[in-house]
Amino acid sequence: MARIWKKIFPSVDDKKLTLYKKELLEIDKWDETLRSLSDIELANKTIEFKERLAQGEKLQAIRPEAFAVVREAAHRVLGMRHFDVQLIGGMVLSDGNIAEMPTGEGKTLVASLPSYYRALEGKGVHVITVNEYLAKRDQEQIGQIHEFLGLTVGITLPMMEPSQKAAAYAADITYGIGSEFGFDFLRDNMAYNADSRVQRPYHFALVDEVDSVLIDEAKTPLIIAGKTDVHDQLSTLCAKLVKSFKQEKHFLFDLETKTVSYTEEGIEQIERFFSIDNLYDLAHQTLYHYMIQALRARMMFARDVDYIVKEGKILLVDMFTGRPMEGRSLSNGLHQAIEAKEGLIITEENKTQASITIQNYFRMYPFLSGMTGTAKTEEKEFQELYAMNVMQIPTNRPIIRKDLPNRIYAKIEDKYKAVASKVNELHATGQPVLIGTTSIIQSEEVSKYLKQVGIVHEVLNAKSIDHEISLISLAGQKGTVTVATNMAGRGTDISLGEGVAELGGLYVIGTELHESRRVDNQLKGRSGRQGDPGISEFFISLEDEMFKRFAGEELEKLVSHVKAGKDGLIENKKAMEFVTRTQRICEGASYSVREYNLKLDNVLNVQRKTIYELRDHLIYGDNIEETFVTFIKEFPEHELNFFFDEEISHTEEDFEALRQVFLDKMPGIDLPAWDTDLSIEVAKKQVNAQVDLYKDTVLELLRHATEKEQLRLYLIGTVDQHWLTHMDSMDKLKEGIGMRSYSQEDPMRQYEREGLELFTRMIHGIGKGVATEISNLIREHGVTLQNGGEVE
Repeated sequence: MARIWKKIFPSVDDKKLTLYKKELLEIDKWDETLRSLSDIELANKTIEFKERLAQGEKLQAIRPEAFAVVREAAHRVLGMRHFDVQLIGGMVLSDGNIAEMPTGEGKTLVASLPSYYRALEGKGVHVITVNEYLAKRDQEQIGQIHEFLGLTVGITLPMMEPSQKAAAYAADITYGIGSEFGFDFLRDNMAYNADSRVQRPYHFALVDEVDSVLIDEAKTPLIIAGKTDVHDQLSTLCAKLVKSFKQEKHFLFDLETKTVSYTEEGIEQIERFFSIDNLYDLAHQTLYHYMIQALRARMMFARDVDYIVKEGKILLVDMFTGRPMEGRSLSNGLHQAIEAKEGLIITEENKTQASITIQNYFRMYPFLSGMTGTAKTEEKEFQELYAMNVMQIPTNRPIIRKDLPNRIYAKIEDKYKAVASKVNELHATGQPVLIGTTSIIQSEEVSKYLKQVGIVHEVLNAKSIDHEISLISLAGQKGTVTVATNMAGRGTDISLGEGVAELGGLYVIGTELHESRRVDNQLKGRSGRQGDPGISEFFISLEDEMFKRFAGEELEKLVSHVKAGKDGLIENKKAMEFVTRTQRICEGASYSVREYNLKLDNVLNVQRKTIYELRDHLIYGDNIEETFVTFIKEFPEHELNFFFDEEISHTEEDFEALRQVFLDKMPGIDLPAWDTDLSIEVAKKQVNAQVDLYKDTVLELLRHATEKEQLRLYLIGTVDQHWLTHMDSMDKLKEGIGMRSYSQEDPMRQYEREGLELFTRMIHGIGKGVATEISNLIREHGVTLQNGGEVE
């Protein structure tokens, strides 16, 4: 074993890997013993492990034996035996970290180790993949190992019945895509009783392609939306007006941050068009919202890049795979703004009913781990957000792929011509080529140039996942030319066909640098798996979107100083440095966007937790009476605080109106006699004394099961109603918060302060509703007040 280790890790001095090395020796000690066991005896090891844990043995103490059991089971069930580096990857994952393992190193088999090991605790394990195809594949393949060892395996998929989902989550190990786990969480927190919920408390999650799930997809929150009324005329009018607007004159568009705002002249134009005095008046908040959405639709969403039009409908395009996302739509009127822009029939608007960011969702797992081929460049973000370190696992066989320097061209046309020429040259030898693009429109552009030189090729940009997986797996066959988005078929190995290794392996060509080096590395990693030969090369131009967006001024200076050859190729050190620097700037900008969005959601997340905890208590709590009592006490407290606010002057008429509110909402509660010198302390003293007695009346009412259940359902419903309204208010607050600069105050602090004010107002609204419902029930049932009074 020591000799093998030395070969695999010739110069590793990492302390953690040294500890894992020792554990490998412990795992190997079990080989002979486990081989001698029958299938039943090997499966019974699971029962033994659970009993030992129940008796107090530490989980860590059984890991070497547990891993050895999985390795033996995999060999018997699938004919596959874990390599040492795969065992190392399993240890990293079970410790709650990220295992960085290049493509072709068998990450799917690696996942069998920590998922089994952590499932022994009996608290559930979630194995998360990037698409349904991989979730089904992993469940069917790796699930065989776990079921052989006596564990239960389930899968959560969209459109499944709640009973099916509940069974899947009750299993020891549950497979699925990250968004579906998140949507199930949100749906559970919209349920009215425990039987309607499907998930159990979170424990351990293993995320495959963790960088894609936790970073790339983290820009877009998980949102459950419901349909609302169609504002087709308003959407159409706003789109029409925005179409006539000129950039810089009527509006501003920041290409780097992709944000829009109206200039003073633009605002005046809107006010004239709609015959209003002030667009920023509260009464015109909806109009302002629709005008902003119309401008976003025009400037931030490009046809055949961000969406396609098919059969009169807008289909959003997954920016990571290039595939249309059936059934997905944008919320809060943005989807309708795009429909209006394209002159289509306006559909019903989606209004947010529940939402959470990817970051805040996955931070709910007590133990989180992940694996990918590319994560080290984002290690700081993984550490700060998820407390996960990235461990680079050495390959089972050395990587011999050649990563050639970038080719930089002056013009986009020069770049595509060079790509077509290179592919033609390679195709003549039979060497397979995989061309990575960043969008549907770019893949079609590449295809056009290939057709011009007569190259037969396959374009993967809008096909089904199953078809895509099948085609991408064949990309290594002799004479094959495949054009695909950078993320197409991720998670699928590309095996080399017969005689391809002798030709140099799969030749990967990138047609544009991505906004992250990590995604470029993913494309490179499609070649050179498990010691196979391969080559990667990127063809880029100074007219590419990234350079215009993030380094416009510097680009202008560079272009005037560099010279291109006859074919447009630029061989200049400054150009190389410019490209590298711009990509780093782009990475920083993307991180800032994720950080900003997370900060915004952190404000809402505190409120979300409060509401969800309240709902949990109402659904699962045995003693919900105190919750009603709390609202009963809060309602008059808030009303008095507002009335006696030093900045507000009130008359006797106002005071009498407040007295009537108390009598209506809380029968028997009265205020002292009006006096201009009446203090809040005196008023509260009298009211609180009466509230204490009124509380006893409420508790008497709640002793009746029917009334208690009625109030419980009412409170859940009113909480949901106010929460939906509150989220809409927070969305509108967020919409304009970044534009605020008055008082030189940080917009984030304003968002926190005003968000808290909105939340406080919402809680009072709930309390007011509860007080009203209780008073109605008291009147309806003629309950005697504890102070001896009678309800009129």
